[in-house]
Amino acid sequence: MREPKCWLCLVVTGLVPVVVSVKSTLATPRRYTADWVSLDTRPLPSWFDEAKFGVFVHWGVFSVPAWGSEWFWWHWKGQPQAGYEQFMRRYYPPGFSYADFGPQFTARFFRPEQWADLFEASGAKYVVLTTKHHEGFTNWPSPTSWNWNSKDVGPHRDLVGELGAALRERNIRYGLYHSLMEWFHPLYIIDKKNSLKTQHFVNTKTMPELYHLVNSYRPDLIWSDGDWECPDTYWNSTSFLAWLYNDSPIKDEVVVNDRWGQGCSCNHGGYFNCQDKYKPEKLPDHKWEMCTSIDRKSWGYRCDMLLSDILPAFEIIKELVKTVSLGGNYLLNIGPTRDGLIDPIFQERLLTIGKWLNVSGEAIYSTRPWRVQMEKDKRTVWYTSKGTTVYAIFMHWPEHGILKIKSPKTTESTKIMMLGMHGNLKWSKDSKDSLLITLPSLPPSGLPVKFAWTVKMTNVK
Repeated sequence: MREPKCWLCLVVTGLVPVVVSVKSTLATPRRYTADWVSLDTRPLPSWFDEAKFGVFVHWGVFSVPAWGSEWFWWHWKGQPQAGYEQFMRRYYPPGFSYADFGPQFTARFFRPEQWADLFEASGAKYVVLTTKHHEGFTNWPSPTSWNWNSKDVGPHRDLVGELGAALRERNIRYGLYHSLMEWFHPLYIIDKKNSLKTQHFVNTKTMPELYHLVNSYRPDLIWSDGDWECPDTYWNSTSFLAWLYNDSPIKDEVVVNDRWGQGCSCNHGGYFNCQDKYKPEKLPDHKWEMCTSIDRKSWGYRCDMLLSDILPAFEIIKELVKTVSLGGNYLLNIGPTRDGLIDPIFQERLLTIGKWLNVSGEAIYSTRPWRVQMEKDKRTVWYTSKGTTVYAIFMHWPEHGILKIKSPKTTESTKIMMLGMHGNLKWSKDSKDSLLITLPSLPPSGLPVKFAWTVKMTNVK
């Protein structure tokens, strides 16, 4: 007997089935149009808000001079600064060009599995790699970047593809940073001279690259940048995003940021970056991300980096906690060397975060902002939540081992414990209805973490 054409069949007489037509209840997938009114209504895929913590990687030809910042070429030749010119005169021969740095970007010690192991140990749930910075060099064999890509020059490897494969073996989401602009590309310079009435650069370079990245590597996230000189109409941003959301192979899972043209940051796109190292002081009404760098002075690796330039682990975890309490994600940057090594100080900071998250991650991953995000008395306490469970994270140990907080309202079934330790903590109320939590009486070495301790409160309001 042939398989029935529907699930509902009525036997009317004998063995003769009568097939009853049933109208499909499947909703037609929504189509987004190429305008911000439509695109901004797309729901953000849930994985991004659940992830909370990611690692940013700035790596490119700028890692060869490794001095000043990743804007080395611009500060040397675009808007020259004396320090960069002096650096080149001191260490490189006359006539040396920026393109001559390309073959020296060797990545000879780049082991993607080792990088992925480190990122996994850091507790990062997603990693964002620079595919192309404003210098135009691509870390994959871009067909529109002949002889200025990592397959033709330097490593002779597909760096984007290799790292992606290693990350996905560990179930880490993969994001791709891509600069829309290139400082010195001849077609971009022509378009600007034409007052952006032409789009030679966009049509032959930027957009073909973005489509190629999506179809070749299927990223979970596209971290756009380099947009600020031109409106989104020049970049054709809305047309690309409409295709990305409607028809691309990653349409259901991909996440994008807000850097798609002048005036877009903090207004249009997926989640909001707003600006580098953005730190809102109150709960925003839109999903956001703070991107910052372990090296305060640069996103790329610097040979002139000093220990005093490095964010302390305490400060990093404090920023992470504040960011998550205010509904954001925390994207922390490192800059590898031209050889593909990650400096030990960067490794140490990432591993310290991972150790803290091993204990306190329950208060970070997949949490939501609570009705109160922060309270401050003698010390600052940050809150996150999951349903009726509330987490209070405090950076400094209170005097006499008594944590006093005002916001949680207890019930008859309230229980309180400290993450990383067994057993419930004793608690009481004072005359002003503040909650007094008696913390474990242990020496510092006996506590689960060195700072940023978390108490977990169930059945509180």
